[in-house]
Amino acid sequence: MFWETLWALVLGFGLSGAVQAFVSREEMQRLLGDHRPVTVARASGFGMISSSCSYAAAAMAKSLFQKGADFTSAMVFMFASTNLVLELGIVLVVLMGWQFAAAEFVGGPIMIVLLAIAGGFLLRKPLVEKARDRVRARAVVTGHEHHMVTEDDTELQRRPWREKLRSKAGWADAASYTMADLTMLRRELVIGYAVAGVLAVEVPVHVWNDVFIRGHGFWTSVENVLVGPFIAFISFVCSIGNVPMAAALWHGGISFGGVVSFIFADLIALPLVLIYRKYYGTALTLRLVAVFWAVMSAAGLIVEGIFRGSGLVPKTRPHQIVETAFHWNYTTFLNIVFLALFALLFWLYRNRERLGGGVGYAMDPVCGMQVEIAHAPASTTHDGQTWWFCSDRCREKFDRQRAGTETKR
Repeated sequence: MFWETLWALVLGFGLSGAVQAFVSREEMQRLLGDHRPVTVARASGFGMISSSCSYAAAAMAKSLFQKGADFTSAMVFMFASTNLVLELGIVLVVLMGWQFAAAEFVGGPIMIVLLAIAGGFLLRKPLVEKARDRVRARAVVTGHEHHMVTEDDTELQRRPWREKLRSKAGWADAASYTMADLTMLRRELVIGYAVAGVLAVEVPVHVWNDVFIRGHGFWTSVENVLVGPFIAFISFVCSIGNVPMAAALWHGGISFGGVVSFIFADLIALPLVLIYRKYYGTALTLRLVAVFWAVMSAAGLIVEGIFRGSGLVPKTRPHQIVETAFHWNYTTFLNIVFLALFALLFWLYRNRERLGGGVGYAMDPVCGMQVEIAHAPASTTHDGQTWWFCSDRCREKFDRQRAGTETKR
């Protein structure tokens, strides 16, 4: 599975890195102050140009909320940044077929609309304002309430597009985003492919049939779209790591809508739920997870209805997800070409300072993600040196490591 999707991963992460490096986010926080339709559309657009990492998306959404963005719009941003990104669609096409990629991009807006509607009714203002006070108080206590809005974007992002695309520094920054995102998601990718391989080979079909009911028409679809997010919740895998697992589930017998709801549900994996609890408190987190689960399941069910009515649901399931042998075919040649491209990106990343890149950016010392200093969700200072992080999770791990090192001394 990894070999079949290797070129797609390089292409997807490369395009994502270029978008993140060249597209300005200067007014992002200011433009998300409510959840009117135009604001929801803006939040979706901002999310689409953001990193596909679920943890980074959660941290950025928290930062937007802390600085005044509407809570529902911040959650929409988070949904879009993990479900409407290029690399996800490309890997879905390669590993599962164009129907699943189309379902993802049809269902994504449906899910966002449902979230905007449900959020307005169920995510009540008292709970939301209490959560905002919580994240702001936490930022003040830990000393990480910094200048996300007042600082401008990098100097490169303010240039005309022609200058951006001709800039060596710009492409070096794009390569750095690519390498950083791959570094950030390496754990999810390894677990996703490994677990999917085990599920596809070792779990008999009759076991899947016991998990996903079959032969009951509409009620089969309902049960499957509800079980899909539960599997995502207990699997600990998120972001693109969900795709190979989704392929294994489709091979095992889950319905089309169940696959879609499972892929959408990367934002309710248990580690992320614990992060939400830390950010927003237990009461809002429980309501948030319930809303997410309902929205993801409903979107999967609606998408299945649309695609089944249009005759686009695949009629057969693969006997195996991919061929378990290597061949000299178009996949092999594409992988060779894109491995060469990856080598170029790696060279640009390693030589970014010599090429003029890295201005206004820092590398998260824990996960390796590239962070815009002006928009970094967290930072800390040790021995007079400031470090920036993609999330509070990484900052806290860094602080624990430093404390342990100082204790040993």
